Amino acid sequence: MTDDGITYRVARAGDVPAIFRVRTSVVENLLTAEQLRERGITNASVVASFQKNAKGWVAAHKGQIAGFSIADRETGSLFALFVLPSYERRGIGAKLLSRAIDWLWDAGTERAWLHTAPDTKAAGFYQRRGWIVTGTDPGGDIRFECARPKHWPRASRSQFNAK
Repeated sequence: MTDDGITYRVARAGDVPAIFRVRTSVVENLLTAEQLRERGITNASVVASFQKNAKGWVAAHKGQIAGFSIADRETGSLFALFVLPSYERRGIGAKLLSRAIDWLWDAGTERAWLHTAPDTKAAGFYQRRGWIVTGTDPGGDIRFECARPKHWPRASRSQFNAK
């Protein structure tokens, strides 16, 4: 699918280095590669998550990954959603969010959740889309939750647990 030259697709293992480049290039909620490693987030752990309960999507422009999202159906979390600063405010984040959340709803998730820093563009982004703040973690990040719409078709969990 393309929009203004942006192509959206499911992330592959080969995209993970570019995903990390995006993740370590953002202005808000920035974590360095070392900080990510300290949290157990490495190229290998992300690739392994894609083989288990997670799925990712990328937005590409002229062969470059401009943004990505990753959701985890086991936990019901939006694990990550980041867009390169030079690609912000083009609707890329909203489209990546939609792909991740639709996948979670299809997998049977009743309430999706995520953590992000307070008073950031990201926090405003989720609030404008109806996500509700439900708490604060010990590190100061806020927890957002979003309930699956009542009209969403119920899917069989077994179809998503199969490889």
